[in-house]
Amino acid sequence: MTDLAADLRETFVQLADTLVDDFDLVEFLDVLAFRCVELLGASTAGLVLADLRGTLTMVAASDEQTRLLELFQLRNSEGPCLDCHREAEPMLCPDLARVRGRWPKFAREAENAGFRSVYALPMRLREEVIGALSLFGTRPALLDDEGVRLGQALADVATIGILHHRLLERQEIITTQLQTALNSRVIIEQAKGVLAERLHVSVSDAFGVLRAHARSNNRKIVAVAAGIIDRTVEIPR
Repeated sequence: MTDLAADLRETFVQLADTLVDDFDLVEFLDVLAFRCVELLGASTAGLVLADLRGTLTMVAASDEQTRLLELFQLRNSEGPCLDCHREAEPMLCPDLARVRGRWPKFAREAENAGFRSVYALPMRLREEVIGALSLFGTRPALLDDEGVRLGQALADVATIGILHHRLLERQEIITTQLQTALNSRVIIEQAKGVLAERLHVSVSDAFGVLRAHARSNNRKIVAVAAGIIDRTVEIPR
């Protein structure tokens, strides 16, 4: 089995296994974002997820630039991930210069951030769409047809996992879980700021340090983030 085949198998197993007792939605979506970068050769990846009222929220990103770009789309109600979620169809933009007329604000912001292509893939099961996965590239024509199919397959299996998990829980538990995920994201964002100040690095670099520390110590990223805030976790320069 090639390394790529082994990585794909491990990724699909990870995304399908949502029935563990300590299932954490933030960790689950972070795995999806980072695995997409690793497997598809995307420069970055981001995810938006709809809450029970259908409102989209930025829930995961592989770096700070992408997090800000996803938030920019939501604030301005313009961009491929919004249209992808609304229309339940992939938005394939191999060259951002060609979609300036459709998403002028987004295209300008994305190009200023150094991106030249974006592929937004729906997180859907049949008629139900729960969010969108965005893959960004620093060059035009980032993904070929095979890459798009693989990206959609990753989004699909993640969607099935999330919806399967929801079916096994009562509605109030799902609401609590989503709120916990959003609260966890707030803690992570606060920790990134604290760590950036302590280490005198950018917020994006601080996130990389935070994630690397969590992985190397086999801890959840939100637990490490909370420790950074309350000073029970020290990360040396």
